[in-house]
Amino acid sequence: MEPSIDSSPGLFSSVKRLLNTALAGLENRIELFLVELREARFRVFDVLLLGCAAAVLGFMALLVLTVTLVVIFWDSARVPVLVVLSACYSLATIVALWRLKLRLRSWSSFSATLDELKKDRACLEEKS
Repeated sequence: MEPSIDSSPGLFSSVKRLLNTALAGLENRIELFLVELREARFRVFDVLLLGCAAAVLGFMALLVLTVTLVVIFWDSARVPVLVVLSACYSLATIVALWRLKLRLRSWSSFSATLDELKKDRACLEEKS
């Protein structure tokens, strides 16, 4: 039994609308992903650049401070000054590494895209 010619256009137009809606949703999600990708790339570059600048400048400041304190206390207490400064630098390094570890654990990329995909999935599960 052949389908009637009158019912075919309705079926094809429904399928076409469904595909059009699905493609529009997919296009929307891809655009959101690309926007988040650009933001993440900028954020990573910004953090790396600022981190490198802070590391170099901080190292130079600590080096000058250390040399200055050793010169000031050259005759009276140069070894204790070096020990105290080494302990302070070591403690600061441990704290910085601990904070870096915490930040890397809580790093979330593409959260808006993932949230939208979860909403889409929940919506599709409700309708089925």
